[in-house]
Amino acid sequence: MPPLAAPDFRLLFDSSLSPLLVLGPDFTIVEVNRAYLAATRTERTIVGRRIFDVFPDNPDDPSADGVANLRRSLESVVATGRKDIMALQRYDIPTGEAGGFAERYWSPVNSPVLDAEGRVTHIIHRVEDVTDFVHLRRVGREQERAAAEAQMRAEGMEIDLFVRAREIREVNEQLSRANAELDAAGRQLREEQRAKDRFIATLSHELRNPLAAACAAVELLALDLPDGGRPALAVLERQLGTLVRMSNDLLDGTRALTGRLELVSERVDVRSVVEGACADIRSLFGHGERVLQVTLPDRPVVIDGDRLRLAQVLTNLLSNALKYTPPGGRTEVRLTVEDQQARLTVRDDGIGFQPARAEDLFGVFVRVAPAGPNTPEGLGLGLAVARTVVELHGGRIGADSEGPGKGATFTVLLPRADQAAPEPVRPSAPPHSPRRLAILIVEDNTDLAATYRTLLERQGHQVTAVHTGADALTATESDVFDVVLCDLGLPDTDGYTVARTVRARPHGDRPRLIAVSGFSQGIDRSLSRTAGFDAHLAKPLPLTDLFDLLERLE
Repeated sequence: MPPLAAPDFRLLFDSSLSPLLVLGPDFTIVEVNRAYLAATRTERTIVGRRIFDVFPDNPDDPSADGVANLRRSLESVVATGRKDIMALQRYDIPTGEAGGFAERYWSPVNSPVLDAEGRVTHIIHRVEDVTDFVHLRRVGREQERAAAEAQMRAEGMEIDLFVRAREIREVNEQLSRANAELDAAGRQLREEQRAKDRFIATLSHELRNPLAAACAAVELLALDLPDGGRPALAVLERQLGTLVRMSNDLLDGTRALTGRLELVSERVDVRSVVEGACADIRSLFGHGERVLQVTLPDRPVVIDGDRLRLAQVLTNLLSNALKYTPPGGRTEVRLTVEDQQARLTVRDDGIGFQPARAEDLFGVFVRVAPAGPNTPEGLGLGLAVARTVVELHGGRIGADSEGPGKGATFTVLLPRADQAAPEPVRPSAPPHSPRRLAILIVEDNTDLAATYRTLLERQGHQVTAVHTGADALTATESDVFDVVLCDLGLPDTDGYTVARTVRARPHGDRPRLIAVSGFSQGIDRSLSRTAGFDAHLAKPLPLTDLFDLLERLE
């Protein structure tokens, strides 16, 4: 075969399908192929001219940066002697019409041509017109063609993908560290929550024991006192009942401040609530010659509500007035009927407050009095609890003042009872057990044990009282009891152990085991059921509840 003729490189260059432009180091156009002329809609007359004179930026587009980006790339090639792959670039081209430009997108690659000494003699500027791809991507059409065009730019996108992958990896590492910190913070928070629960449980037990003894003693006094002592006993019962319920709210964890209080509703004449609350606190107003004036209507003002809770509202309002009214001041309580509502107003001539802060008064732990040595004591919970109670009754409470030093007015609105509706069911009186029961009391508080014993014996029951877990196990081993009332926090062991031991004995299923304890949270009740208790009653224990339970256990 005859040897092949040498190729015509100019012809090859001109026949290349890729648009090619050859530039000098000063960016003068040295040569151009037909594909480039077709892509840019120019002619060979551009040869010999500087590229930026042929292709300037669109003067009508202030964001045009094609010239700056291309110049930066070409200067990099001349300076380094290395190829530069440009990112996808918008570079509009003149249309030939007066001042007209056509929108174009390009994928440029600038490659150096080096002489024997490594100097850049020329730059091969290769571009691909990707305008159609950009337009297709913009409107979301022809995904297959978009993928094919994207493949053509893969070399330029590879670097960008690498950078983005690294950024994502760094973000993931940051998220991992943040998650680890959140886990640690969560563990610490859970431990603090458990510590708080342990503290509340212990506090509950320590407070409820003396309260239980006091409540039982009052019930015992009710059996012994002649009728002449009844007024004082009524005050004791009312105030001790309020103290017990308020203590329960505090120990059960913000029920009063989250609207989870339970109401014991009955048909109530609000006048009697006002009279009782004012009678209980009137002596305090006598200190410092303060005056408490009460104005009540002649006719009953009846609502369906919780008598103790409503008294608590008025007591809190009167306590507030007492704190912020100077000696010689005056507080007026007025009850009226307005638009089928009971309207209770407590007005004082005390220190007052800024009108804009009226709503703030009902916040938790909020006190508007300026700090100082004469600031009244208190936690700032009374008004918040009052609002909760009023709203649970379907009512509203608000405050008003003309400014500091001009007194304050608190207004409570409560819906009146529908006289046609049936009256709410009230708790029944303590039932008397129809038969005599053998009862064992296991209680380390000797006062409380003795009082419970006396009350139950007066009901006709045979009662034994012990004060330790060991004595309880000894007593139940030698005698068979119908009912065992067992405290959970005993000095030598706990009530759970007593219950489990009793249940494990022959005939251990006979006695009815009742846990009576200040530990009365959900976990405590669950543990008592597991240990074998039939019921779990919280201290202080109303005898109504105990007698009712004894009757049901039979």
